[in-house]
Amino acid sequence: MTQRRKFLKQVAGASVTLPFLRATKLTSSKSKSYPLPIILCSRGENWGNKLLPVAWDKMHETGNILDAIEVGANVPELDPDDASVGYGGLPNEHGIVTLDASIMHGPTHNCGSVASMEKIKKACSVARLVMERTDHMMIVGEGATDFARAHGFPEENLLTDRSRRVWLKWKENMSDHDDWLPPADGDYGLEKRPRGTINVLGVDSKGDVAGITTTSGLFGKLSGRVGDSPIIGAGLYVDNAVGAAGATGRGEEVIRTCGSFLAVEYMRNGMTPQEACEAVVKRIVDINGGIDNVDFNDKIVALSKSGEVGCASIMGSKEGPPQIAFVTKDGVEVVNGTWLKEWS
Repeated sequence: MTQRRKFLKQVAGASVTLPFLRATKLTSSKSKSYPLPIILCSRGENWGNKLLPVAWDKMHETGNILDAIEVGANVPELDPDDASVGYGGLPNEHGIVTLDASIMHGPTHNCGSVASMEKIKKACSVARLVMERTDHMMIVGEGATDFARAHGFPEENLLTDRSRRVWLKWKENMSDHDDWLPPADGDYGLEKRPRGTINVLGVDSKGDVAGITTTSGLFGKLSGRVGDSPIIGAGLYVDNAVGAAGATGRGEEVIRTCGSFLAVEYMRNGMTPQEACEAVVKRIVDINGGIDNVDFNDKIVALSKSGEVGCASIMGSKEGPPQIAFVTKDGVEVVNGTWLKEWS
């Protein structure tokens, strides 16, 4: 049995004793409500400034929170420079980009998702059609591609040249006992096995809540692997009486804690979004036997229907603490979250 499997099979016996490392703005001891409407994304300044103004403009154009978060999430889905969502996403073990996405609408408690979908850039838009145009909640694989094509989405190659080169380097360096040989100058910019996802959550001026999670999933994953992003309650959960939460990072860990649902339930029971995010992160660490056994990262973000925000992760990054960005009538703001363990 591998070390990884041994550690996954450990039974949690000790609680997390390491305190959260505090960042400059978000702490669980202080909760601030921002004005409604508000739209939040699970990334910092760079992507916040790219997608949040687009979402904000759509909110004021149509007055529909679903329209706003959808066009916001479409921004990284269509951007070839983003290696973790949509076009340009890093592929599975066979060099094929497959996408997962989910959407949930607070007022109706309705939801839709797609998983392992190929050749379609705007995965969250297809998930919305699953929600609105079928009585299903999830469509996967070739069926998801067929469904998207039937609704006019063009089939396109999602693998950019950069993503192909990153995959090729990974393939060439997997083993020194096969026939794949990297070129002498084959540096394609891959330091660690990357993961990535984006959550876009929103509350409109009436207090109605909605959310999206979209991703190209774990790089080099087994063909057919599905992470937490398209699973309602794992990568995304929305309750119009409470708020919304989303997750990024190692999806398997979020699935087995029902991470986003758990965050919303913590909020329902009186926690602030920040407290709820921290509690979920601690729960993930606990079931793995404590912080010393954790070699992966997960990040939870949350938004209450009154405009409070939260963000916590297991680890910070080389660039610093976890961040979220959100937009209100006062413009785009970026805040730091909290984390348990320094980047390693």
